[in-house]
Amino acid sequence: MHKDQKVKFAVIGAGHIGKRHAEMISRDAEGELVAMVDVRSPEECDATHFNVPFFKTVEELLASGLDFDVVNVCTPNGLHASQSIAALDAKKHVVCEKPMGLTKDNCEQIIFKSLQMSKQVFCVMQNRYSPPSEWIKSIVADGILGDIYMVQLNCYWNRDDRYYKKGSWKGTSDLDGGTLFTQFSHFIDIMYWLFGDIDNIQGKFADFAHKDSTDFEDSGFVSFDFINGGMGSINYSTAVVDQNLESSMTIIGSKGSVKIGGQYMNEVEVCNIPGYEMPELAPTNPGNDYGAYKGSAANHHYVISNVIDTIKGRTTSTTNALEGLKVVEIIERIYKVRNAQLGL
Repeated sequence: MHKDQKVKFAVIGAGHIGKRHAEMISRDAEGELVAMVDVRSPEECDATHFNVPFFKTVEELLASGLDFDVVNVCTPNGLHASQSIAALDAKKHVVCEKPMGLTKDNCEQIIFKSLQMSKQVFCVMQNRYSPPSEWIKSIVADGILGDIYMVQLNCYWNRDDRYYKKGSWKGTSDLDGGTLFTQFSHFIDIMYWLFGDIDNIQGKFADFAHKDSTDFEDSGFVSFDFINGGMGSINYSTAVVDQNLESSMTIIGSKGSVKIGGQYMNEVEVCNIPGYEMPELAPTNPGNDYGAYKGSAANHHYVISNVIDTIKGRTTSTTNALEGLKVVEIIERIYKVRNAQLGL
């Protein structure tokens, strides 16, 4: 692609996240939004201001003859794999919202198709761009914390009837997939990015507050070993009353300990490393605001910039397809333990 050419995007799904993608593409000087896809009309989606052709299905978009380079998949989780494969089959690059699929097998099919077509797959894990995440990555990679002994991930959020509305895809086993896929895969991604793969998974799971609104658990305690050394745990719940409580990561190493906390792992709460001076970090972007509830940090503009820079040959993908697969595979393995325990 010529350096002066704009990268043309089509966004599939015009919900909160799809519109966020469309907005970030429209704001990028080197990006151009050329189409959107949703089963609803632009008026129903509140997306008329994008002023681009709207299609009802991915098939309609791909059959339209419209010229574009990238498909952004921003639909319910259970549709990500089939829509990504359809876009790759049409020789388009893919930007896929988390999770990349709901099974490792789905993800392998996407990677196989991308290699077959020589097209890129970018997985959206925008929390990697937050200043505390970038800082913690650097001190782990540089060995400043020494050997990693323990890592504790706590994710305590509110998701109630304001979120799980009757007739919605949210809370369903086939389109949502589970709490770890929809709410907390960003934090599992950060943990994998920092410390690598896990083994020896054990867990306790419960459905305290969502028996009438979801097909799966709302809370869990999960423990495991890191293959690279040390042990870890994820403690999570969406049964918190009224508003999010925290997303935090505590790391205990041989040379010091740190804790990143706040609602979205957006604040450094503790930096206890003898002889190390904590640098001043840039401010963190606020969480995506969905009205009654909040999501992860609004860093999607970094994602779109990275896609454009990678396609133009200036850099490499921040979150590649194999990393997207690994997060799905880790969740799938945790859910095998859950299913055995809950008889699902």
